[in-house]
Amino acid sequence: MKEDTEQSMSVAEHAIQKNDEHMDSALSNGEAKLKILMCLLYYVPHRTGLTIHVQRVAEELARRGHEVTVLTARYKLDLPRDTEMHNGVRVVRLATPQIPISRGLIMPAYPWAALGLILQNDVVFVNTPMLETALISVLASIAGRKVVATHHGDLILPAGATNRIIQNTMFSMFKYMAKRAARLIAYSQDYADHSYYLKPFKDKVTPIYPPIHMPVPNMEHAKALRAEWSKDGGPVIGYSGRFVQEKRPDLLIKSLEVINKAYPNARVVFCGEYEIAYEDTWERHQDLVTKYRDQLIFLGLQNDMQYMADFYAACDVLALTSDSECFALVQVEAMLSGTPVVMTNTPGGRVPVTVTGMGKLATVGDSESIGEALVEVIQKREQYMKPREVIEDVFSFQRTVDQYEAIFREYARSQQGKS
Repeated sequence: MKEDTEQSMSVAEHAIQKNDEHMDSALSNGEAKLKILMCLLYYVPHRTGLTIHVQRVAEELARRGHEVTVLTARYKLDLPRDTEMHNGVRVVRLATPQIPISRGLIMPAYPWAALGLILQNDVVFVNTPMLETALISVLASIAGRKVVATHHGDLILPAGATNRIIQNTMFSMFKYMAKRAARLIAYSQDYADHSYYLKPFKDKVTPIYPPIHMPVPNMEHAKALRAEWSKDGGPVIGYSGRFVQEKRPDLLIKSLEVINKAYPNARVVFCGEYEIAYEDTWERHQDLVTKYRDQLIFLGLQNDMQYMADFYAACDVLALTSDSECFALVQVEAMLSGTPVVMTNTPGGRVPVTVTGMGKLATVGDSESIGEALVEVIQKREQYMKPREVIEDVFSFQRTVDQYEAIFREYARSQQGKS
């Protein structure tokens, strides 16, 4: 336990030292401070891969000395009204009337708030899919500011006429913005090559891996979690994410039919929200959940990253069974915690396993293939293990933020007209 704590402190201190060295170098080179406006619908404490991505970039840029403002919705009444400072980032939450629509919100006061903030900043960073993308593009043009956008995944909604209208409208808004944007950022080249959003604009796309960092697992706690979940010593299969249709958690549960032939005492531990307001995936699969109830554990949403590191370390393998996935940060989080991954062979989603070799790909939509892949990784786990430093080198947090900083600097108002 003491050794784990000392190792965690050593890693954290090293990261802080490297960050400080980077910032000191930038300051000594006389680089100008940037004023960056970041636009997205949900921000911390809302927790998805998108919000975590933006939060990490925003806070690191603020720590480097830039002025970062986030424009977002006050989507819960217990959130601060209007403006707050959060880890060095100015967060502006619109508390105006909001109209829910599927996963999003319509905010009538958004144009005025956005224009005022765009005028105060050097460059505008949009995160899509987002309903206001076209509006932001128009306002940025009026204000003489450039737009940089990170695309966090094509919008894919459940079947239904209303959802088709929403999906087509969102894509139209994105296309309007993308034609006028200075730069589009994708999680990987693989995803950019297959995304129906990004393919028409490939000449503007720059691939940048998401910003990922994880604490070192507390192995004593990980062992305690494992003992709690698997009292008979069976393998533990982890799942980190929402219980929603696009992530196909039902396929993971169905894969137990294959897994149980080799490991009838296996457990699947779901970490994430499972009762989702905007769709009924949890309700629709209750028969399946009931059938395998003795092998399923549902933890709900966990916001503490140390707990997540311990969760991953307690698992033999992490499973992601999505029909579509632009990357899935949780794959790399698991790898940094010493746990291999089984991922469906989706464009973008397959990248972490492909570039590290720390896991195995399964056929999309095929529970039998998923089960076979999970059994193989459990049985041959040592073959799929990689040192933490190898994963950190491939998915370098500092390199990711460096790339973002360079792009923002290139298109900032203060840089326009310079050679």
